[in-house]
Amino acid sequence: MKKILLLLISFSFIGCSSIEVGGALSSLELEDALSSEDEAQRILALGLTHEENLLEASKLSTPHLVSVVSLKLTNARDEKIQYEIDLIESEKLTELAIVSNNGLSIIGSKVSESKKTGVLETDFDLQSYYLEGLKDSSSGNISHKLYLNVVHNSKNRRDYNSVNYCDKWGRCDENEQIISVIPATAANCSSLTCDYSESMSLELTDDFLKDNIDRGFTMRFNSKKKNNKIEVSRAYIIGYLKAFESKN
Repeated sequence: MKKILLLLISFSFIGCSSIEVGGALSSLELEDALSSEDEAQRILALGLTHEENLLEASKLSTPHLVSVVSLKLTNARDEKIQYEIDLIESEKLTELAIVSNNGLSIIGSKVSESKKTGVLETDFDLQSYYLEGLKDSSSGNISHKLYLNVVHNSKNRRDYNSVNYCDKWGRCDENEQIISVIPATAANCSSLTCDYSESMSLELTDDFLKDNIDRGFTMRFNSKKKNNKIEVSRAYIIGYLKAFESKN
């Protein structure tokens, strides 16, 4: 009986020690997480190459901190490369934008894409979008509209009615807004389906575009039958606004 009691006491001490060690590790990892951003920014400010940045990170106090900071440095390198690619792309989009009315009106380049919606050959949507802007010559206020057109082969038109903004995790369940709808047209009709063309627009503020210039934005246009997502890239916004600002 005494042996059993001693064993139970020993196990309880081991359990307590494990909890303490686990708590210490969690606390250490939390401390690393809090300081990793500062360390990453410190290293980036040195103006070194990426390889030299990683070497500098390897000198940090804990393996966990080294790992977290190294990941942040790699992400920063990748983001810099992507930003340079986007800038090159934005230059092309600036040239394609149509500026008129002494710089007061602009129509951005049209972006078209085909999206598969089912298993049949005709189960796809052809969707295209573009931005259009107008500057008030008296007040200087700038307003924008996002235009979307969806062509689909269906039995009935969809009758789009609203739009949701999507967050960075791809969730599109909040900030629902009503859209302006242009009457749908039908062509190439058979006994079962037609090619429907449905167009809609959404008003956007100048502040909204500038707030999203670093990351772009995604929206979901809704109907009772199907929804369509569009992604307006950072490069598109940069090129569009640059064309507008260069004439004002």
